[in-house]
Amino acid sequence: MEATRIRLAEGVHLTYLPARKFKTSLLSAQFVTPLRRETAGANALLAAVLRRGTVSCPDMGALSAKMDNLYDASIDYTVRKKGENQCVGFVASFLDDAFAPGGEPILEPAAGLLGELLLRPRLQDGIFAEEYVSGERANLVDRIRGQINDKRSYATLRLGQLMCGEEAFGVDKLGDVEHAAAVTPGSLWERYQQLLSTAQIELYYCGSAEEERVARALKEALSALPVNEGRICPDCEVRLHAGPEPSMVEESMDVTQGKLAMGFRTGGVTCWEEEYPAMAMCNAVFGGTTLSKLFMNVREKLSLCYYASSTLEKMKGLILVSSGIEFDKFQQARDEILHQLEEIRQGNMEDWELEGTRRTMIGAHLATLDVQDRQEDFWLGQTAAGLETGIEELVAQLEQVTREQVAQAAQKLELDTIYFLKGTEG
Repeated sequence: MEATRIRLAEGVHLTYLPARKFKTSLLSAQFVTPLRRETAGANALLAAVLRRGTVSCPDMGALSAKMDNLYDASIDYTVRKKGENQCVGFVASFLDDAFAPGGEPILEPAAGLLGELLLRPRLQDGIFAEEYVSGERANLVDRIRGQINDKRSYATLRLGQLMCGEEAFGVDKLGDVEHAAAVTPGSLWERYQQLLSTAQIELYYCGSAEEERVARALKEALSALPVNEGRICPDCEVRLHAGPEPSMVEESMDVTQGKLAMGFRTGGVTCWEEEYPAMAMCNAVFGGTTLSKLFMNVREKLSLCYYASSTLEKMKGLILVSSGIEFDKFQQARDEILHQLEEIRQGNMEDWELEGTRRTMIGAHLATLDVQDRQEDFWLGQTAAGLETGIEELVAQLEQVTREQVAQAAQKLELDTIYFLKGTEG
């Protein structure tokens, strides 16, 4: 069945997906707020601090005991980036009522606990507890600093920062060390109050309970949420074109393998545009699957890369290429990556490339329907973009994309930034 979007209050919406094939229900509550350098660290920290304790469950031991009583329910905090929006909140998984012994209702107490985590945190002197803030602040700073240890992900992160330095997309979902380290219990409490009154609240449910019951349970759980007609709607700035010449940035570290990352602008083709399915196919043919030109040619046939792939940022209109290379293969690898893109622009795609990619993409989309947390993440992305297109509709769109449309999408791509992480000399 298709998802239903329900308005519970101004700026508060529930995406409801009835499902009877899962033994668990999934419930998610997310603050969706503009990604800003000054507030990203505090927002990321907030989710972790809220998860530490509530009024009735003041520590993690008490929270764990309460979840154990709900047949081993789990509630995890999440920090995600969707376009130029930061999404922080909780995802809960608990036994579906259809499988509860004696018909015991589990939805209502699970929703109640989720609401308590969001709205009734444990406080100390009217603000967040110093112990919780200082502990989670240290953890967050470590996470931000630790991103450099995964050089593959780090290179893509740096590419985004360099490519979108003047745009909100250039801000990491966790924020930066400077702002994260400066958060105090008082400043975090102020930020929390701001989010409660200004952020969009996106709720998601997947399970067997009826729509009216879910809406009623969540309204009750979130009844203390401030009423505000002016909650900030998610948005995303889209830069249409790259500069006249691509930017080139090299950095050196003590690494044994070079990281080459290349960023392309899509000419304004985003998830809101009619050409988006063709651009999604273009990215997949380019580097989005194991059948892609980057994987089959640059990596397998020519052995220029240890890995080579591309990702499409659907709200931002970017395609980001990631590859691992020998230091002396930079020029050759860069040229070959661009050559493979040119092949797509010319329509030089074998039938097996096009159709194999189509089947792989469709299979991945349909597989999402079998995993609750993947569905939740998909719908969070859709709602952050203001879209109601479901997975089945996206599959139908992909079925209709032609070779010519893929080539036309590729022709819109403009190289914006090249980032190369190489080893230190000597």
